[in-house]
Amino acid sequence: MEAVADFAREDAVYSSGCPHVAGVDEAGRGPLAGPVVAAAVILDRKRIPEGLADSKKLTAARREELFEQIVATAIVSVSGASALVIDRINIRQATLTAMSRAISGLARPAAHILVDGRDLPPARCAGEAVIDGDALCLSIAAASIVAKVTRDRIMDRLAGAHPGYGFETNRGYGTAQHLDALGRLGPCGIHRMTFRPIAQRELCLG
Repeated sequence: MEAVADFAREDAVYSSGCPHVAGVDEAGRGPLAGPVVAAAVILDRKRIPEGLADSKKLTAARREELFEQIVATAIVSVSGASALVIDRINIRQATLTAMSRAISGLARPAAHILVDGRDLPPARCAGEAVIDGDALCLSIAAASIVAKVTRDRIMDRLAGAHPGYGFETNRGYGTAQHLDALGRLGPCGIHRMTFRPIAQRELCLG
């Protein structure tokens, strides 16, 4: 039976006297181009949008609807790390850095964080890493939606600055269309040069 996200973990933390619990997630670890984007979200317990779920399981239109509801009712912070940063410090460290900045940017400091995955980013509060958290915790699901919609909008803008790669549809992921464009055009300024197959191609050319 498929898991349904709920507020149980958040309620358990709040019941201990914690004032603010933030869900944290990222979008864009896997693409060959563009930034990784992280979001931190403190949901208003009295105004939780209905239908929050792992962003990957929602249509683009539904993500946009929920994004607007989340930013209208919750405390939200977003940060990112560019392709240059990813190449310099690696995708794991870039993701954790973006998460830390998102947490620090919250208008009200989080006293506890729930983070999707296995790693906890550096933060000035307690926290818990939750595997498949975006499918289990409403706060993390909200963060996944905010991160995904934010990154998609960034990639739409970057598509205009770097035409020919189809960033507006592939979002930088290694689709057949994107790989074909790389073969014809070579990498551009927002490609992650340390990611395969770009790194392998550069090695072969060198």
